[in-house]
Amino acid sequence: MTINKITMKSTYKFASTIDNISIIENLVDKIAEKNIIPEEQLGNVMVCITEAVTNAIIHGNKNNIAKNVEVEYLIENNQLIFSVKDEGVGFDFTSIPDPTLPENIEKEDGRGVFLIKNLADSIEFKNNGSEIIFKFNI
Repeated sequence: MTINKITMKSTYKFASTIDNISIIENLVDKIAEKNIIPEEQLGNVMVCITEAVTNAIIHGNKNNIAKNVEVEYLIENNQLIFSVKDEGVGFDFTSIPDPTLPENIEKEDGRGVFLIKNLADSIEFKNNGSEIIFKFNI
């Protein structure tokens, strides 16, 4: 499906608790119901947004329920764009260990950014890594 110069934008802000990931899963489901996300991309979109929000809650905000995560999505010019911001200090996104290396393969975490980099069409970090923006061509 092609969306030409149609703009849709919405922002969600919620406390840093892992239970709130369901808010974002419901958001993706609602976007998908409008036939905006091609069926073959739906899984990739869901994985990326849940990984980004999980990272914001756990690593960015350190599971501090007093801190918020803000998710914004924008649909514009045949792109679905997500921004996920936390209230943490950020991180060095240039030195993330490769989870496919033998010394990291058994680790239980450390795959979120790797997955987003490989599933989204583009990825960008802002504010010292406390904001991640990733895009899908739709």
